[in-house]
Amino acid sequence: MSTEESVPANPQAARRGLHRLFHAGLISASGFRSAWQEAAFRHEVLWAVLLLPAAWWVGRSWIESVLLTAVVVLVLIVELLNSAIEAAIDRIGPEWHPLSKSAKDMGSAAVLLALLLCGGTWAAALWHRFAA
Repeated sequence: MSTEESVPANPQAARRGLHRLFHAGLISASGFRSAWQEAAFRHEVLWAVLLLPAAWWVGRSWIESVLLTAVVVLVLIVELLNSAIEAAIDRIGPEWHPLSKSAKDMGSAAVLLALLLCGGTWAAALWHRFAA
């Protein structure tokens, strides 16, 4: 067996139990550090810092508060996935290709839909809280 065959392609796959959980946490933290390099993610995190505590004040019940929290977190999740798509496409190569453009455009559209859902949900909650 050569040296290349004895080293697993993914060392995380060989880990078990708390050791695996600890390393998964390190990998996730690395992902957050990478995402922080994206201006859009930083802006959305700043909005989340404001909106997440406000969700518990605006919501009239715990269900409303959880829904307001969930749509904010959904924006962050979709932005992370969009950044991952962009990074993978950029890894393939810098040249323009219609499939690369399509993948990036769809990721951007997903972020837009998440933002519209979040904005609409918050607008409705604020309307019911203060105008009704």
